[in-house]
Amino acid sequence: LLSTNMSLWVDKYRPRELSKLDYHKEQAIDLQRLCEQQDFPHLMFFGNSGAGKKTRIMCILRELYGTSAERLRNETMTFTTPSNRKIEIMTVSSNYHMECKL
Repeated sequence: LLSTNMSLWVDKYRPRELSKLDYHKEQAIDLQRLCEQQDFPHLMFFGNSGAGKKTRIMCILRELYGTSAERLRNETMTFTTPSNRKIEIMTVSSNYHMECKL
């Protein structure tokens, strides 16, 4: 129960705009410049837990697509390897991005 409440607190107070991020400001400014261009590149984010990846990604998506980027769905994708081994990957996605934990 505590982790559920904590998760809601974190989501409630998470910065929602790149300009509101108070750490790695140069990186946030670079990402904001990319958002202003019409040709945004594909990006892959990685790093330690708690580094701010999800916060930055959600800020970028809101900047590019508005609040519709916040409509998320959970899915399980199943892949079959050449040796017929099945691998299931849990994803969280919107119409604009996909998050997977490998």
